Formats: sequence, structure tokens, C-alpha cells
Amino acid sequence: MTDLVGRQDIDAAVRRAVETSDITDIHTHLYAPAFGDLLLWGIDEMLTYHYIVAEFFRVVGDEVDSDRFWSLSKAGQAELIWEHLFLRRSPISESCRGVITCIQQLGIDPSDRDLAMIRRWFADTDVETHLDRVVELTHVRTMVMTNDPFDEAERPCWTDALRYDERFRAALRIDTLLVEWERACAALRGLGYDVQPDLSGPTEDEVRRFLDEWIARMRPVYLAASLPPSFRYPDASAGAQLLERCVLPVAAEHGLPMGMMIGVRRGVNPRLQLAGDAVGKADMASVGNLCSAFGQNRFLVTVLARENQHELAVIARKFGNLHVFGCWWFVNVPSLTEEITRLRIELLGHSFTPQHSDARVLEQVIYKWHDAKVMLARVLTDKYAVLGQVGYPLTEGQIRGEVANLLGGSAMRFLSGGAS
Repeated sequence: MTDLVGRQDIDAAVRRAVETSDITDIHTHLYAPAFGDLLLWGIDEMLTYHYIVAEFFRVVGDEVDSDRFWSLSKAGQAELIWEHLFLRRSPISESCRGVITCIQQLGIDPSDRDLAMIRRWFADTDVETHLDRVVELTHVRTMVMTNDPFDEAERPCWTDALRYDERFRAALRIDTLLVEWERACAALRGLGYDVQPDLSGPTEDEVRRFLDEWIARMRPVYLAASLPPSFRYPDASAGAQLLERCVLPVAAEHGLPMGMMIGVRRGVNPRLQLAGDAVGKADMASVGNLCSAFGQNRFLVTVLARENQHELAVIARKFGNLHVFGCWWFVNVPSLTEEITRLRIELLGHSFTPQHSDARVLEQVIYKWHDAKVMLARVLTDKYAVLGQVGYPLTEGQIRGEVANLLGGSAMRFLSGGAS
């Protein structure tokens, strides 16, 4: 044990490991540059992100009508948001502070508070150069996209000629199939699949054919679905039946995990468009039921409600085919990510993935992973210090390896068929 770490040196060893380890971001809404305008980046995209739009409408009251706001160009929306949330008020919320962290980390002086200057900075670069800069700054070497064959804007991109950056991996998103079967049925029929609203006839075979074809085209690392808190298994709904009879058998055949993000309530306030979604408590017994009934399948799960986190971690202790990942959306705030990560370490050791960015705009990778690394270093330092107090020897190499696992190594092993 030539690289044995003394108790007084644990903090420095952990910080070195966290800062230098490569990261696999296992769930984003980013796209490789080859997808063109689907990859969102730049200050206007950051400012008009739906997290921030929701905050904007809280503070403007009757001063800005929602119809007027949505009729503006993206630049016009960004200018209003900058005025109300970054100039008239300090950007103290997590989402607004994240924007400031991004521009500061990129070398832009946020004390100028000059939106025109920030825009000029972004205008002077190109997306490929900017992507390289973000990757080097964050050490995020692999980003898993969210790829939806039901998306009219994305589907045409998936041609035989598509060649995209190897730092990006695909995830086949099937929300529409499981949550909006009526709409999915109409879309599949339009694409030439012989499916019926009541699941009769060749519907199940055709859904499996659809999945097989898109798996061959995308080569995803997992299937993905964002599910409402009302999701149940077993259940007589079309979504549960399709999951049982089509999705999970196909996933098992291809050796792909089923990724489930559970707990979003869509369109609670339609006026806010994408910003109008909310959170609900999910049924964790359904996750256990799936893990038990489909032992040949692997499940990658995160939940949106704080109230579900403890039960999910306990279920993961019971089922090796369940990998818990990330602090998603409304629980991706420092006070909760630290609480949740401590809970998971205490129940699961290293066999989970503490964070993913969920980034929809490229620069969000910067602040989300900056925050995640600071939090993870603090939590691990505390946990390793307790081991040191009871006489357990730690080496620099062991700490580096365990940090690398938590920053994506464990997840990639699970996605490839290994244990967490």
C-alpha cells in the first residue's frame, strides 16, 4: 500500500480524484452537432430554459402576459428574462445561479451584467469548438442523448448517412408508446405499422418490429421512458400491457436496460408550456414488481419526488437488476442532492450513479457537473473519514477507482450487462 492516504489527507485525495476523473453523463437531452439545430447552446438558450421560464412568470405578474411572451422571438424572451431575473433581482435560485456559473466557468466576467457582450462571446465561436471546450472543462467524455422516434423534428435525422460524434450515445425514448398509446397508435399507422387502438390483431408483433428496427438504427445503450406518478405494474392499461408483452421482451433480447424516470405530472399549468410540468409521488411497489417479474431484464431508475428516494434505494438493495441513478429535475438542487447521495451511499455503497445532468442546453453540463462534483467530494470525504477513524486503510488508487465508478463507470458496466 505505497499510496496509503493518511486521515488528514483524505479531503485532498478525494478532490483530486473527483476533479480528474472522466465522467459519463448517462441521461441528457443533448444532441451531437450532426443533428443540427436540435443541439441547443448559447446564452439565449440558457436563459429561455423551461426551469427559468417558470421562475420568470412567478415574478412578472401582470406586467408580461403569457401570450405576449410566447409570441416573442427567443432573443426577445431572453432579454425579458435577463431584465427581470438577472438585473432587477440577484440570480439566487439554482437555475439562475447555474447560468452565472456557466458563463463564469467559460471565462466570461459576469460582473459586467452585459447581455450583448455575452452574446458576442458566443457569436465568436462555432459549435464544434465550443463542444470541445465544454468537454475539456467538465471532463464529461460521454453523453447519452434522449432520442425519440415519435419526434417529427428528430426522426428525419436518422438516415443511413448520419454519422455523429462518438462522445455521444443514443437512448431510445418510448414515452409516447407507454403513456400516450392513442397518439402512438396513430403515428405508427402513419409509418406503416399495422397496429390497433385495442392492441388486437398483429399489434404486439408490429410494436416489437418497430422497436427492433429503431434499436438497429440507433444502437442505443438503453430504452428510456419518462412516466407519470400514476404508473402502475401490473396494470390493465395499454402502456403496462405493451411494456410487459413488447418492450421488456425486446429489451431482454437485445440485452438493453429499461430506463424509467418516474414522477412527472405533465401540463399542470399549460400557460407555461414546457415549464408547466410538476411532480408527484410514484408507486415504488411497481418498480419492485417489475424487477421481480422480469429478472432477465435490467432496470435503470430515477424518481422525481423526494418522498420516493428512500424506498427506491431500499428496493435496489433487494434487486441486483435495478440501478439507481441521478437526482432528477426538481430534486437536482444542492440541499437535496447531498441528502439523497448520502442516503444512497449509506444503503447502496458504490453501486449506484449519483448524478446525471439532464441537460437540454449544452452549457448546462458545466454548472450541473460543477455542483455535482463539489457535492460528491464533500460527501465522500465525510464517509472515508469515518472509515479512517475506525482504522480502515485507504489508498489513493482505491479512492480514484471508486470515484470513477460513481462518475459513470458503474453505470456503464450495468448498461453493458455487468453488475452495478
